Amino acid sequence: MKRLKTWYWIATIIFALMMIMDGIGGITQQEAGKEVLKHLGYPMYLLTIVGIAKLLGAASVLQNKFITLKEWAYAGFAINFIGAFASRAFVGDGMSLLIPPLIALVIMFIPYTLWKKLASNVKIS
Repeated sequence: MKRLKTWYWIATIIFALMMIMDGIGGITQQEAGKEVLKHLGYPMYLLTIVGIAKLLGAASVLQNKFITLKEWAYAGFAINFIGAFASRAFVGDGMSLLIPPLIALVIMFIPYTLWKKLASNVKIS
């Protein structure tokens, strides 16, 4: 059980750091993000909205007190990645641009699955 808990925290911290970096990139309006939004036809202010949401979501997955909030954060990340995949597909992007959101979704499910496995056995702290 201790080993599972260690892997849970490693996966959760790595995923949260990925979302924190991406969230900061959105809030600071990094050029790469602006180019993607322009390509997809979305307004630039969406970078800030999604950036803030990713920071809040990262904080939510790192805490274990508010379980419903954590569950919603994972749901929000899943919607974000599925939406990114769909957006890329709808504008006709190739496989090289369709695969990264799916990889991010798979990466997200690693800490989520470990969390659920641990939660069914013991309280995480």
